[in-house]
Amino acid sequence: MIRSLAARPLAWILLTLALLLLWDATGLDLKLAAMAGTPMGFPWRSDWFLVQVVHEGARSLSWLMVLALFAGIRWPIGILRLLRMRERAQLAFTVLASVLAVSLVKTTSHTSCPWDLQLFGGVAHYVSHWSWGVQDGGPGGCFPAGHASAAFAYAGGWFAWRRAAPAVARRWLFGALAAGLLLGLVQQLRGAHYMSHTLWTAWICWTVGFAIDAFVHRGPTGVVRLAGLPKLNES
Repeated sequence: MIRSLAARPLAWILLTLALLLLWDATGLDLKLAAMAGTPMGFPWRSDWFLVQVVHEGARSLSWLMVLALFAGIRWPIGILRLLRMRERAQLAFTVLASVLAVSLVKTTSHTSCPWDLQLFGGVAHYVSHWSWGVQDGGPGGCFPAGHASAAFAYAGGWFAWRRAAPAVARRWLFGALAAGLLLGLVQQLRGAHYMSHTLWTAWICWTVGFAIDAFVHRGPTGVVRLAGLPKLNES
């Protein structure tokens, strides 16, 4: 069954969407947040290692990798040589578009982070991210998880790799999902996000990758319009 689903990315999108909606209905977000938080706040919120290394360091590394992927469109090195130019462009733009998609959703969110809740020493009251337009008394802008997108944004790269190098595609996807989950769990521990925020970020990034793959492979000139680059010889 797993192999069958892996061959049908849209099936994964629909299946994980159903599971996400089920998760949202359980109300487990607050229960998990309460495991890391106290009425005085989240003890790990300002931990030096979690802030400077896992948060700031991971974000900087992710952006350096994005720059490397864009440079690799024209000047591929290492495993990027396994991909044709249009696949390298697809990979780079998928990562960037995934980050931008998550950021765009965040700008419309009125949901505040766990560390903003009265329950944990803040000022906001809990409002589900499904309560669109409802203010919770806090700063909002917390949904979905932006930091986890520093890793989950690479998950959609599976679509770029799967035709040319299936083994690389599997390792790439596993690495992106594992790193994204780690970043999400750290933010959960710090009180920066609920678990659903992390899971929704993964879903958004995967869906963006699927959409870009469908666009790029709809015709021979799709990548040129996607990348906005002059058509060059494949290499």
